[in-house]
Amino acid sequence: MRATRVGTGRMNYLTLIKAITAVHRESAARAVVAVNQALVLRNWIIGGHIVEYQQEGKDRAAYGAGLLTRLSEDLVRKGVAGTSPDMLERMRLLHLHYPQLAPISAPAVRKSLKAGKPAPSARNSCVSSPTPLSRDAVLRFSWTHLAELVRLEDPWKRAFYENEILRGNWSKRQLQRQIGSLLFERTGLSTNKRAVIDAARRQADGARDGIADLIRDPYVLEFVGLAEQHHLRESDLETALLDHLRAFLLELGTGFCFEARQKRITVGNEHDYIDLVFYHRVLRCHLLIDLKIRAFRHADAGQMNFYLNYWKDRMMAEGDQPPVGLLLCSDKDEAKVEYATAGLDKSLFVSRYLVSLPKPDDIRHLLEVDRARLDRENGNR
Repeated sequence: MRATRVGTGRMNYLTLIKAITAVHRESAARAVVAVNQALVLRNWIIGGHIVEYQQEGKDRAAYGAGLLTRLSEDLVRKGVAGTSPDMLERMRLLHLHYPQLAPISAPAVRKSLKAGKPAPSARNSCVSSPTPLSRDAVLRFSWTHLAELVRLEDPWKRAFYENEILRGNWSKRQLQRQIGSLLFERTGLSTNKRAVIDAARRQADGARDGIADLIRDPYVLEFVGLAEQHHLRESDLETALLDHLRAFLLELGTGFCFEARQKRITVGNEHDYIDLVFYHRVLRCHLLIDLKIRAFRHADAGQMNFYLNYWKDRMMAEGDQPPVGLLLCSDKDEAKVEYATAGLDKSLFVSRYLVSLPKPDDIRHLLEVDRARLDRENGNR
């Protein structure tokens, strides 16, 4: 009888521990959600004040382009966290891109919103715009998600990644990975768009835890003549980008001569390959191009610097000027580029490229179907 009572008592105690642990975890999760929502709304309101000041402030001209830098310095001195110039710019874009976040009881902010102008993406968008997410849906994003989303100028591209975050519960790292891999562009260029998205979702599920005048930023690569494929992989897109870039530079003007693709250089027992090599016969120098189907990483600058030094040491002919290196990435952070290239060869450039999609109506339809499905699912919760 005694053993039975002890056993029953132990089971009750384990149940008590389990219940308290569950309450703690649920409360902690709610606290995290509440803190995130407060942070997002704080940043939206700060962005609104910046927009209002830029449009109506009497002394705004005194600061000009340096406004955010000056504002950041003063806010840091006041102890306001998370207000670097870059973050302040993203807060401003948050206010412009997500007007549905307007607090219900914030007359001053509503006034600033009414006075605000449309975001640049809205003015440059196609004829129609994607259906905006509800306020509750936007508040499901973390600030780290939104800080990435607001950088996307195309509203359809932004809506595409909004859908995928909500459907796949992507982390910030997963979002950055898919933006860098041009998932949106690859989806638009594929005939079987659902297959491309499904492949990305499976991948995300497994991944939890002188010549300077001729160099542009960004490059806009259009695929008017690109044959559609059933399922466009990253390697397929890279090949197409290189094909187009080669033709683009040859048509850019007199002087560019194509010399090599996947040019192999060997040091010791290791081989490296430069994506494209051109020679400019007027300026008498080589242009070495390295293409990345992702955002810029600091190691990319070191790799290109290695190519330039190798070329100067072993490949330059008499009368040639030093080579120029061009890193083309799908996105870049200016501060990261500045730090990564400081002290390196001054003939190393980092540019961004954009992909212009064919048949935008197809991907718009896909987005709207997904958005409607998400709305239905949220309504059933």
